[in-house]
Amino acid sequence: MTNHTVKTLYTDLDINLYHTLKNIRLLVCDVDGIFSDGRIYLGNAGEELKAFHTKDGYGIKSLQSIGVAVAIITGRSSLIVEQRMQALGVKHIIQGCETKGQALADLLASQGLKPEQVAAMGDDMPDVGMFELAAVKITVADGHPMVKQQANWITTLSGGFGAVREVTDTLLQAQGNLSDIHGASV
Repeated sequence: MTNHTVKTLYTDLDINLYHTLKNIRLLVCDVDGIFSDGRIYLGNAGEELKAFHTKDGYGIKSLQSIGVAVAIITGRSSLIVEQRMQALGVKHIIQGCETKGQALADLLASQGLKPEQVAAMGDDMPDVGMFELAAVKITVADGHPMVKQQANWITTLSGGFGAVREVTDTLLQAQGNLSDIHGASV
């Protein structure tokens, strides 16, 4: 660790980025490729299946417990996503959205939030519109190369394999709540 980085549970982050995390009041995420590994399983009867990591779910609940809101903005519409996010207590679930930047702008206006209070997490080109309205632009280890170029934080974990938990734990740490939530000293 140099004097320009801060050690987190997962990696060293740029000190300026780490300090920006202290002001985040909203984490907005895509779903496919973020909460899931991006694969969609379709059955013969037309049913759709997705796998969600339980560690990500615990992270979302932990983040919300300290007053950081979570929103989902996804291009697809899925009952599975609706059910999973409702089970996690996510209040802002926007599905079937092709213009994610506009959806985020509308959400910020309705919640009275500013871009410096927002972290956006996406893995592919449709998510880049959210980055324009976020102080923290996050992609996953297996994100598209062009998205990685625009992100100021690339997780060490891949989408669907705990990347959301990496982000929530780091936000909890930056905001001084990690040991309160997880009961460990950091």
